[in-house]
Parts: sequence; C-alpha cells; structure tokens
Amino acid sequence: MTAGERRASISLAGIFALRMLGLFLILPVFAVHAKSMPGGDSAMLVGLALGVYGLTQACGQIPFGIASDRYGRKRVIVIGLLLFALGSFMAATATSLVWVIVGRAVQGAGAISAAVTALIADSTREEQRTKAMAMIGASIGISFAASLVLSPLLYQAIGMGGIFGLTGVLALLAIVVVLRVVPPAPALPRGRVSIRTVLADRELLRLNYGVFVLHLVQMAMFVVMPATLIRIMHLPLAEHWKIYLPVMVFSFVLMLPPLLTGEKRGRAKQVFLGAIALLLLVQLGMWRLLSQPQPGWWAPLVLLLLFFVAFNILEASQPSLVSRLAPPAGKGAALGVYNTLQSLGLFCGGALGGILVQFAGPAAVFLLGAVLCIGWLIIAANMKNLPRRGAVSPAAV
Repeated sequence: MTAGERRASISLAGIFALRMLGLFLILPVFAVHAKSMPGGDSAMLVGLALGVYGLTQACGQIPFGIASDRYGRKRVIVIGLLLFALGSFMAATATSLVWVIVGRAVQGAGAISAAVTALIADSTREEQRTKAMAMIGASIGISFAASLVLSPLLYQAIGMGGIFGLTGVLALLAIVVVLRVVPPAPALPRGRVSIRTVLADRELLRLNYGVFVLHLVQMAMFVVMPATLIRIMHLPLAEHWKIYLPVMVFSFVLMLPPLLTGEKRGRAKQVFLGAIALLLLVQLGMWRLLSQPQPGWWAPLVLLLLFFVAFNILEASQPSLVSRLAPPAGKGAALGVYNTLQSLGLFCGGALGGILVQFAGPAAVFLLGAVLCIGWLIIAANMKNLPRRGAVSPAAV
C-alpha cells in the first residue's frame, strides 16, 4: 500500500470502529437489562429493539449510497454520523423499551456504511482493496471484542443510559476523524448508473443474499447467547468477556492465513465456500447444543470460535468483491444495496430471533440459521471465482 492508501484505509477503518463500538456495546447486556424496563418482559420487543436499527439502516443505505455518488462521500458520512449521535442520545434518555426502540431507529437512519466502503474503494487500487476491506472487517471485529469486554464493566459503572450516551460521543469523535484525518476524497467517476442495472447484476445478487444471511445469523445468535452462557457455563453477565475476548483474538489468528493465502493463490472461492460451510456447521452445532438438557461447558467456546472465524472471513471478503464487480460510477449505489441487505439481516435477525425464542424456544433460532446457510451455500457454489490479488477482473470458473 502507498502512504495515502494506508492513511485512507486506517482512518476510515477507525471511523467504522468508533461507530461500531457504539453499536456493539449494548449487545452483551441489553437483553438482560431490558427485563428491568417497562415492556422488557416481551422477548419480541427486545428483539425488535436490537433489530430495528437494521431496518432503518436498510431504508437509508441506497439513498445514502446514491447521494455519495452524486454529492461526495465525506458530506454524506458526516450527516449519517450526526443522525447516529442523535439517536444515541434519545435512547440514553428513554424511560421505556418503546422509546429505546425509537432511539435505535434514529441511530440506524444514519446509514453511512455504503459511503465509507465506497470511499475506501475510491482511495485504493484494486489489488490493495481486499487488504483495505480486511482492515474494515478487523476494525469491526476489534470493536466487537472490545465491546464484549467493556460492556459489562460500563453497564455496572454508568448503566444502560450511560452506554447509549457514550455511543453518541463516539459518533461525534468519528466526525472529527472524517474532517481532520481522512485524506481528501478522489474525484468521483463521471456518468451515472441506474439502480436497476445494479439490482439486475447476478453476481452482486449472490453477495447481497450472503450478507443478509450472515448478519441475520449474527444478530439472532446474540438474542440467545447471553442467556445461554449464563445457563450452560454459569457465568454472570459481568464475566462474559472472559469468554468473548480469547475467542475473538484466536478467531483473528485463525482467519488470516486462509483469507490471504486463498486470495494470493487464486483459491479465494474455495475459502469463501468453506467459510459458509463452517457457518452452517456452527448453526447445526448450536441447535444440537440447545436441544440437550445438560450440554458440556466447553461446547459454546468451540462453537463461538468457529463462528467468528467464518464470520471474519466472510465479512472481509464480500465488500471487496462488491467494489470490484460494481460499475465505477455506481459503486456507491451497489454498496448501498449490499449494505441495505446487511441491515435487513440485522433487523430480521433481531426480530425473528425474539419471535422464535418466545414461541418456539432458543434452539429454533439456529435451525433457521442452518436452513438459510444451506441456501447460501447452494447459491454461492455457482459464483464466479474471486479474482486473485492484482487481477483486473474475476475469471469464470
């Protein structure tokens, strides 16, 4: 990478990290905290509070992506971060679960993912783009790991209102990074690409389905996981970081060799399919685990580790490929569609996870995830091979 590429990639990954830390901080503790709020006895409402962020993200990603193609990436990113901060402060002052849902909805309206990933794609050469996208994936993973450690401690120290307030402050700090640290955005490509062209692209459709399933599974899993760790491992909520932190660290160590080697040797498709298959095995394993009356304490550790290895590989691979396959003048629109499906996955994961827990039991969450992963594996098997590093276009398999 050149110095400019490194600066753009690291600073934009930092923006993602600050924003995603603010989002992830509530995940480990919210499902337990919500029981103390009016309306918190409904698993369906708890799932909605976790997932509504994804619904409003889904509504905003395509408009924000198209706007970034026309009016500039940085301007759109700042507007989105301001909305996220506003929603955070609304949730911080909420006195019922319904108002938390409203605040989360406003948070999600700041849909900047497409604009940020498009700016990274604009600022890096194609052969360096997977590295840059991997930095984004790593920043998300680091934020997630940090949230799992910090969230129970912060919850004890400042409460849920304080955590939401902190998310707003982090969003405002991210604006400073955009304006002061991120290099000037390159000139936007000339011309326009219709949204219909983007939506009709079969290769992009495969990736859009994939990111929907990936984030549905992730969000649904964390409707169930806090209570599962308490029941199986007898760990109080404040000590869950002892599980999550080593799992996240080892998952990064394990995911990097196959990701980088697969791309370098032109076997990225095989690594990609292997990660989907691993995700499927985790869903089946969790379903089996929760179907047993006395599961072993070690089983959640192994399954969480395998989940995050698969998740990190897929999270780094997919946006890089979208940016390669999208028309240059429609990059923001294509990433907007991609992030819309990601956000819908977050919403559906939270909402469906809550509904299934309430009416069918926790094991049903993972049975649904397994069915969706089987569909993803079938769809992805016919995709074009991911281009090896330095290739201009993907070669057909």
